[in-house]
Amino acid sequence: MWHAAPPAVDLAAAATAARGRSLAPDLARGLMLLLIALANVPWLLHGREHGLTNAHQVGHDGADLGYQLFSLVAIDGRSYPLFAFLFGYGIWQLYSRQSAAGTPWRDARRILQRRHAWMVAIGAVHALLLWFGDIVGAYGLTGLIVVALLLRRSDRVLRIVAWVLAGLLAVFALFSLASGLLLGSGIAGDVSAFAGGALPTPAGEPSYPWFALQSLGLWLLATPGQLLSLTVPLAIVLGMLAARRGLLDRPREHRRALLGLAVAGIPIGWAGGALAAAQHAGLVLEPALSWGTMGVSTLTGVAGGVGYAALFALAAAAIGERRGIVVRALTAVGKRSLSSYLLQSVLLVPALAAWGFGLGATLTPLAAAGVAIAAWLVSVVVALVLEARGERGPAEALLRRLAYGSRPVAPPTPVA
Repeated sequence: MWHAAPPAVDLAAAATAARGRSLAPDLARGLMLLLIALANVPWLLHGREHGLTNAHQVGHDGADLGYQLFSLVAIDGRSYPLFAFLFGYGIWQLYSRQSAAGTPWRDARRILQRRHAWMVAIGAVHALLLWFGDIVGAYGLTGLIVVALLLRRSDRVLRIVAWVLAGLLAVFALFSLASGLLLGSGIAGDVSAFAGGALPTPAGEPSYPWFALQSLGLWLLATPGQLLSLTVPLAIVLGMLAARRGLLDRPREHRRALLGLAVAGIPIGWAGGALAAAQHAGLVLEPALSWGTMGVSTLTGVAGGVGYAALFALAAAAIGERRGIVVRALTAVGKRSLSSYLLQSVLLVPALAAWGFGLGATLTPLAAAGVAIAAWLVSVVVALVLEARGERGPAEALLRRLAYGSRPVAPPTPVA
């Protein structure tokens, strides 16, 4: 039986709402979307074999290989946990705003559940039409479960859940690494039996109907897979814990804690990414055993994502009230993160996929990164135009309408 949550939970929600809209979360989301674009674009390259446990094509050298290794260290597996951490932070912010507006907690939870259910639906449409790597559905599905089970649990319960999830990920990481090293040593016999081939990418499919079917099929497998992999749930729970303390809302007050998270989390994340990069470069394990480093890279990626969020919060504390064009641009994107994320697919997939202009068959990894940056810059311009007009992003407006229906809506939190 579920019991009423301790009053401290509602007091924490009211305190979060009272802080107003702060710079750090939106700044982090704006920068995060650049990392997401860079992480996604390798999946849209086709015509060459991809790695088994990452999106990067094999066989490149020189500057292209150098960029791939940099991406494995600093971007891949770090941007998605950052996204999940900020999503968890946003869950508590949305609940806090409803709580401060006097919405009964069961009604507030119901609003969040509708919001997350519609995110799953939006993710399915996104995958069917454009992007087989959609993460909106996975975060919506995880949000449904987290809100149902943990929204009003105490901080102690959330910490226990986080430690359990991290422990399970650590066991998997150690097991996969030990298995890879054992097989790579030759003790366990021929490693060719453990080769899994290359990761499939529908981007090379010239027929759009077949592309759409393949894309949706991969999404149907990957969406629950991301939940079961535990990385997304762990990052979301950590984001909720951070939001209860206002780590990103009041970065100046939490400078010491944020500095510790950044100093510890980013090197840990990069160290795990360096192991994956060494595997991609052929320096660690046999090519057929690249899954041996995946667990370590995944677990450390959560630390890296949290470290990035802390670093962006420290940047917001340093910026203070100085809101130049760069800061305004990043926060404009961050406030419209869902619309900007979907816009990236609209710009990148038709340009690179074989059913569209097919540029993914000719671009090198470094050139593709340039295209990803250009797409992100377009989203920045669109966000700035909407900001100047005082309008939400179209995806945010649609999701808000679907989640709230005809009920009165708590007013948007003003910028603090």
